[in-house]
Amino acid sequence: MLPDNRRAFAIGAFINLLFVGVEVVYGLMANSLALLADAGHNLGDVMGLLMAWGAASLARRVPTRRFTYGFGGTTILAALANAMLLLLATGAIVFEALQRLHSPEPVATGIIIAVAVAGILINGSTALLFLHGSAHDLNSRSAYLHLASDAAVSSGVVIAAIVIGYTGWLWLDPVTSLVLAAVIITATWGVLRDSVGLALHAVPSRIDPARVRSYLESQRGVHEVHDLHIWAMSTTDVALTAHLVMPEGHPGDDFLAALCKALNSEHRIGHATFQIEAGDGETPCMLAPESVV
Repeated sequence: MLPDNRRAFAIGAFINLLFVGVEVVYGLMANSLALLADAGHNLGDVMGLLMAWGAASLARRVPTRRFTYGFGGTTILAALANAMLLLLATGAIVFEALQRLHSPEPVATGIIIAVAVAGILINGSTALLFLHGSAHDLNSRSAYLHLASDAAVSSGVVIAAIVIGYTGWLWLDPVTSLVLAAVIITATWGVLRDSVGLALHAVPSRIDPARVRSYLESQRGVHEVHDLHIWAMSTTDVALTAHLVMPEGHPGDDFLAALCKALNSEHRIGHATFQIEAGDGETPCMLAPESVV
């Protein structure tokens, strides 16, 4: 049986793929760029969900001799690819909307309203599948934000269609598409920023490296901490390495076990590795300077 997050990706991808087909058919029937634009966005969501689903499956594979950290890094690549895909789709939406704004065309408001209401229900319900994991997993957060923003956008489409039906303002359809594009960019930017950071081995945003360093320096017997590195092995797993200068000698396995347990419980750093140094030699550690990687 699939774990919860993979089941959510599978269900979300299937439901949204069906809805993309519905939006394309009725968007063409209604001559609505807003519906077609939302269909393009939802198709990007489907592809993103499929990539995230595949990455979540790969992340559960055991490490190999070559991939010693396993395949958890694929979840970072999936989040990055998902964000880039959505931004590319948004560019196409903006281009078409600007053209339609110059030459507005009639739209079937009744069909638009019906399909958009269905979008609110579908995207809103599938977004809830990812709500629980969105706080700790960038992939789940990406899915949740995209689907929740889709529901919000569909609400905007309903309002625009109602106004067009009463006023005949055809320009409101492409304007709604531009607003939709702005919502997509806003929701996607944070995921793009975080996924690029993780791909470059930046400290995950939820972790304060200064607090981690202070915690390590506060341990009994630790005179200095250097060569401290914190990075993400996946969108949920974090690793740490550090050199601890302890002149009194090696503290023993119990000390290291307690340190790893505390880092996991307080900072959710689950893979910590330490090098113990006496610091009594004439040759200092080559990795001690902050400028050295």
